[in-house]
Amino acid sequence: MMRVGLGYDIHPFGGAGALVLGGVTIPGEGLAGHSDADAVAHAVADALLGPAGLPDLGTLFPASDERYRGASSLDLLRDVVARVADQGWSVGNVDVVINAERPVLAPHLDAMRRNLTDVLGPGAFVSVKPKRGEGIGTVGRGEGIAVWAVALLERPS
Repeated sequence: MMRVGLGYDIHPFGGAGALVLGGVTIPGEGLAGHSDADAVAHAVADALLGPAGLPDLGTLFPASDERYRGASSLDLLRDVVARVADQGWSVGNVDVVINAERPVLAPHLDAMRRNLTDVLGPGAFVSVKPKRGEGIGTVGRGEGIAVWAVALLERPS
């Protein structure tokens, strides 16, 4: 049995912390958010939660809960992967698109892939691709970063 999930996250620049994407700290202005604002980890988590029939990331780890202030989003993703596994699912693959006008992401993509693979498990194939906003909209004006992730979950029938 297979199921596909879609995750999406967007954060504006202006956070007090470092810029973290896919668990990689990248030089540049940080994203605003309650946790470390890792939009990649957030999008991947929601892509996994949906097809497993679990609540979304914001429901599981609400911004109103101070326990998650500044939390590592990769740690939250580890928790999500464990919940998905408890439902009998394993991750087949995850495909991530990061829409960012800045900073340049190409030098950090391999590290993001490694971090995500470490969390999702060695059987998961992970793809991470950067795209630019080309001056269009909030992302194109460099006001923030948006991320889409698609995940395939597999379970023996």
